Formats: sequence, C-alpha cells, structure tokens
Amino acid sequence: MRLPAHPNDLDRKRIERAIKARKRYRYVTPRVIATDGGYRIESACCSRNIDPEGGVVDIALMIFDPEQAAWQLFRKNHGKRLWELDSIHERLKEMFDLLNDDAERRFWQ
Repeated sequence: MRLPAHPNDLDRKRIERAIKARKRYRYVTPRVIATDGGYRIESACCSRNIDPEGGVVDIALMIFDPEQAAWQLFRKNHGKRLWELDSIHERLKEMFDLLNDDAERRFWQ
C-alpha cells in the first residue's frame, strides 16, 4: 500500500513561499492547511467583501489527482458556500502564477 503524495510538509511550505508573490492582499498572512489530497489556503478578509467582520475566509483549494497526474485548483463561491473548479494544471508553478496574479479577483476577493 502506497501513501498518498499529498499533503506533505515540503509542498505545503513551497506553497506558503509561492503565495508571498501574490499581487492582492499582500498585507495579510494567509495560512496553507493540509487537507485530503492537497492543500487549502485561508486568509483574513481585509476587504470585508466576503466577511464584514474581517474574519478568516477560504481563498483556494488545491487537490492533486493521481489518476490524471494533475492539480485541480478550486475557488470558493462564498455565496453558495461551495468550492468550484477553476482550472487544472500539470505543475504547481502554473497554478501559483494564476493564483498570484488573480487579475479577475476570483480567489483574493
């Protein structure tokens, strides 16, 4: 029996370092949390768009699909309280680029 590749501490720390290059909400310190098959990013809601109290909100969910050998990147639909598939990537770097730029504010709302 093989252990799942994700989550692991090495990639969790890699994600923490990568999201420091984000263009939005650079003044908050997001947390990367291990979850089944991947990682979840959460952060304080400084914009107060999602949580008027400024509480912690979900930003992104990254799940590795071993069958497809690809990463699934989900964004949170806060109105419906559901994760929605945003995109699929072969490499973490591609996912970081999208997540850090976020020109359409799909993640960092």
